[in-house]
Amino acid sequence: MIQFAIVGMGFIADKHIAAIRNTEGANLLAICDTNPERLVIDDENVLKYTDLEKMLTDNPQIDVVNICVPSGLHANLTKIVAKHKRHIITEKPMALNSADAKEMMEVANEQGIKLAIVHPNRYRPAIMEVRELMDAGKFGKLSHANATVRWNRGQEYYDQAPWRGTKKFDGGVLMNQAIHNLDLLLWFMGPVKSVQGMVATRFRNIETEDVATALIEFESGALGVVEAATTVYPQNLEESLSIFGETASVKVSGKNALFIETWDVEGYAEDEVQALKAKIQSEPWGKKGHDCIIADMVAAINENREPAVSGLDGYNPVRLIEAIIESSETGKRIIFS
Repeated sequence: MIQFAIVGMGFIADKHIAAIRNTEGANLLAICDTNPERLVIDDENVLKYTDLEKMLTDNPQIDVVNICVPSGLHANLTKIVAKHKRHIITEKPMALNSADAKEMMEVANEQGIKLAIVHPNRYRPAIMEVRELMDAGKFGKLSHANATVRWNRGQEYYDQAPWRGTKKFDGGVLMNQAIHNLDLLLWFMGPVKSVQGMVATRFRNIETEDVATALIEFESGALGVVEAATTVYPQNLEESLSIFGETASVKVSGKNALFIETWDVEGYAEDEVQALKAKIQSEPWGKKGHDCIIADMVAAINENREPAVSGLDGYNPVRLIEAIIESSETGKRIIFS
């Protein structure tokens, strides 16, 4: 039985609790939050702590710590947990800058622990179908791709907690909302060669951007377009991922990127396409992404392998976001070394 602990008992912790309970071979041993009023759970056997170091020292049997605190605290808590040689699952984004993200990977490697990042959208059924298509080489040579997030987050959303929308603890639309889509874009399109971006704060009273656009050149020569906004009136409009190749054009979309809108693939008959769309339509969310992340960590420990969504997978979109913002601030195209 792999023993889990959670640090940070905000709203996202509920997903981690449910995922641990849903996973065979996983058990929630302890929770931790500096605010004792948040240490509420419907299981009296779960241990409660307000100090992370004490929780780890008192309970050497803890195998994995799930970090669910505000994003700006991920790097520091990772160092603490790694010092105690416990495996780590950290919520997205991995960190708010690439230097912290790189240091997190380095300390995990030095301590010989596994580091997994919560990018659960990879496990959506429609996305998994696209991944299978890509792995089978059905796209041929890639032309370009488009990642779009047209959502609404009103001022009341940012006012719910003082850390939201701040540069130190949260980040903007790219780091908070669109990072899942950027993760998928990089997962399908590969390493970035250069990027040119523009970001702005148009409507919300926050330190960070609420709208962003970017043009990406991938090492393969393919191109990418990113559009992300929390300024769309009056509610979420669209989340989509489109990929175009020599022999396939695919678009996954909806208010969340759950449904197959376009599936034009060489060799696919129309009845096959309609059957695939119907299958996705019947269960668009599939198994919950957090459940998949927890189950993969259990398997990674038992099989002594890297997690499916590794520290490098968390680093890459953070580095891309950093470059988009740097490009906007300098007016220059950022070349990746």
